[in-house]
Amino acid sequence: MASGKLSARQKMINLMYLIFIAMLAMNMSKEVLSAFGFVNEKLVDNNTSTSVKNSEILANIATKAQEQPEKYKSLYNTAKSVDDLSNKFNAFLENEKALFLEEIEDVNNYESMDQSGVVDEYFFKGDTFTEGGKEFLNNINSYREEIIKLVGNNTSILANVRKRFDTSEQETEGGIMQPWLNNRYEGFPLISTITNLTSIQTDIRTTQSEIFGNLLGGQLESDVSMSNYKTILIPEKSAFFQGENFKGKIVLGRYDASLKPEKVVVNGIEIKTIKDGGAELNFPAGAVGEREIKGKFVFIENGKPVEIEINSSYAVIPKPNSAVISADKMNVVYRGVPNPMTISIPGIPDNLVTANGAGLQRATGSGKYIMTPSTGNEVKISVSGKMPDGQTVATSQNFRIKDIPSPSGSIRKQMGYVKMPKTSLENSTVGAELPDFDFDLVLNTSGFTIKVPGQGAVVVNGSKMDAQAKKAIAKAKRGDVITIFDIKSSLVGNTSYKIKEASAVSIEIQ
Repeated sequence: MASGKLSARQKMINLMYLIFIAMLAMNMSKEVLSAFGFVNEKLVDNNTSTSVKNSEILANIATKAQEQPEKYKSLYNTAKSVDDLSNKFNAFLENEKALFLEEIEDVNNYESMDQSGVVDEYFFKGDTFTEGGKEFLNNINSYREEIIKLVGNNTSILANVRKRFDTSEQETEGGIMQPWLNNRYEGFPLISTITNLTSIQTDIRTTQSEIFGNLLGGQLESDVSMSNYKTILIPEKSAFFQGENFKGKIVLGRYDASLKPEKVVVNGIEIKTIKDGGAELNFPAGAVGEREIKGKFVFIENGKPVEIEINSSYAVIPKPNSAVISADKMNVVYRGVPNPMTISIPGIPDNLVTANGAGLQRATGSGKYIMTPSTGNEVKISVSGKMPDGQTVATSQNFRIKDIPSPSGSIRKQMGYVKMPKTSLENSTVGAELPDFDFDLVLNTSGFTIKVPGQGAVVVNGSKMDAQAKKAIAKAKRGDVITIFDIKSSLVGNTSYKIKEASAVSIEIQ
């Protein structure tokens, strides 16, 4: 179009044609930039979720290392080193992203991130790399090599680590070898670089998760080996009368030979026989009555003695003289829910034991009952049983009655103070939870009130945001704290019981 002598009209036509092509390219570019931004958002959410899971697994390994150092101490040390390396590298990448976005007014306006200058100036200087570029490469290479040292001979993880954090030269479409940093970052739009860095963070968390799973999986495979199981005799009751049939069962139990205490003391006597991680006891049962077994296990951990108390007891009885009543969940019963209880008299079959109390009913299973209290603050349970010689044993016990505690308000099952984007809040479910409550109860949310700063309070029916609530949320700004309160709920299976109002939950808009 530019060759030869052209008229003014032809030049104008050619110019308009070029402008038209540029506009098409610009529109396509904006769509691509937005696509990069949306991918980055998904990766960030995924990284947050994976990071939480990794932290939970590491805490689990740490607990196991304290409980069973011989088995889990070395695994925890490896996992902790991987976690420290991963967090350090992840923080470095987060700082890099913050640096590149420093001059961007709206980090959610992906279409404005079409320039490559800030990244090119930070990474490249002519045909060489800047100090920033060298530091970036050094961090990737250092993380890769340190993780490889920790992984050892696990070929599958080694291959993944080398592939994910490969910084070797890359072959271009023209067959020319090009440095990895130039190939991935030079001349690319800013949003592309941000997404690329987030992708590396995803690789970090994925690698961390794979290593944690491999560490626990290897130990679990060893633990569940059938060679670690032995038979255990479980009698039906702790004492049998002359003339009765012995009843019980034999089960398989796992013994852990790696649990080797430094010393075991029971009732002031050091036990020398330690087998399969357990101290074997053999001493006279003693006179009739409650007999105590007190002592301690002593382990050496980190060069220091750690004592685990032994505090137990057993009964020596010629015949039963009292009943045993226990609430399976705790020493109280709760109004509005069925409370499982076990009621028995040692030495007396279940079919010869009778129990009575307001709201008490028999359940399936030997000695199993359900207590459903109604009014009042206390309930009395009376028990009687007939011994083989015809005598009757009777006793009673009082239990306190409590109401179900007030639930805690939640958003997406999170309670207290939560951070999330407002788009996520609009689609979230408001609920009521009973943390640390011994019963597995399900609560249905029937309504709540939401207050957005600068907006009037909105009353919502149900557990999801309605149109008016979404409209108020849409007006919230980053950093605003939205409060959801007056959360009303009901107990599934017992709608007549009035659940107390749930506590409020606060959401900081990100």
